[in-house]
Amino acid sequence: MPPLLKIALRAIMRNKLRSSLTILGIVIGVGAVIAMVSIGQGAKDLVAKQLESMGTNVLLIFPLSTTHTATRGAIESHTLTAEDAIAIKRECQDVNYVTSYIMSNTQAVFGNMNWSTSVVGIEPDYQNIRNWDLVSGRFITQQDVKTMAKVCVLAHTVRKNLFGALDPVGKWIRINNIPFKVVGVLVEKGQSPTGRNQDDVILMPYTTVQRKIMGVTYISIIMASSTSEETRFSAIDQISALLKQRHRLRPDQEEDFTILSQVEYASTIMETSRTMTILLGSIASVSLIVGGIGIMNIMLVSTTERTREIGIRMAVGAKEKDILLQFLIESSVLSTIGGVIGIVFGVTLSKLVSIYGGWPSLLSPVSIIIAFLFSNIVGIFFGYYPARKASRLDLIEALRYE
Repeated sequence: MPPLLKIALRAIMRNKLRSSLTILGIVIGVGAVIAMVSIGQGAKDLVAKQLESMGTNVLLIFPLSTTHTATRGAIESHTLTAEDAIAIKRECQDVNYVTSYIMSNTQAVFGNMNWSTSVVGIEPDYQNIRNWDLVSGRFITQQDVKTMAKVCVLAHTVRKNLFGALDPVGKWIRINNIPFKVVGVLVEKGQSPTGRNQDDVILMPYTTVQRKIMGVTYISIIMASSTSEETRFSAIDQISALLKQRHRLRPDQEEDFTILSQVEYASTIMETSRTMTILLGSIASVSLIVGGIGIMNIMLVSTTERTREIGIRMAVGAKEKDILLQFLIESSVLSTIGGVIGIVFGVTLSKLVSIYGGWPSLLSPVSIIIAFLFSNIVGIFFGYYPARKASRLDLIEALRYE
């Protein structure tokens, strides 16, 4: 072991409590950075999976001209029709699947069980757009749509709350005192990126929801999917041109619909998650800097206490750079020990948050390495001033120091 490292370790061990408290600041800083970044990465990974579960290449066509995210006024507007959806599917070559979509809140009843949920009117293509598999039974068919059949498909949450362990396929539920036959059960999807429970819905033919439940003739939105990600923009152009033609809009007239791409929506959410990860990491880095200030404080005290020792070392031949290096090694050893313990603390903390807090976490080796290197940089940066001050002591004054 190099002599300067031995001297540094000996000095650290001589004041164990003070060294431990100094290291504690670095431990908390490194641990906080690792935990915060892992939570941020976990949230980002969860959002990516949720977006994937919502279906790829999905296009949402809203009534009225709206902003990118807001649909103010669109709910009351009914400029889209089921015939628009049929025309899109028939005439837009880069569109793969299309469904009319209408939704209403309702109360579903089975025996003595009841559950407040949403009933969603769709067409058979909805299953392909959302990539939503069945656990049992079948999905809504085109024949169901044509005949306004009183059939429904249950998502996981509704099935669990109405039927428990029973298989609901073939049984009847009541909505608005109207009996509907359960023909299928969907696999669990989980939460959407906006936090909505995707499994708390009952799917029916949109014609059934219109006439039997809501008593209306309009649809809320149209959902579609492009044939591939590469044809997404051309599909949007085709849909836009077709709807302008069908709605008899002049070139200078404002569109009475808005087309949102799921990919753009996903990009916005992913960017938000990335920003949150950076923000959390930055906030946690502040504690690491505070730990570095602690190192500087202790090193200043140490150099003052050891002024005579420094003078003796200078008297026996130690040069300015040797004194500088000795105290830099001491601060580096403190930050390195704190960094190693901080990694263990950060990994443990992220696991505990994930287990007991229910927050997803994803440990990143890169973030661990960066946090560790940053702790070493902090140690050297904040230890430099005390080390330089010690190395520039006057030999005579240092030897006379009591």
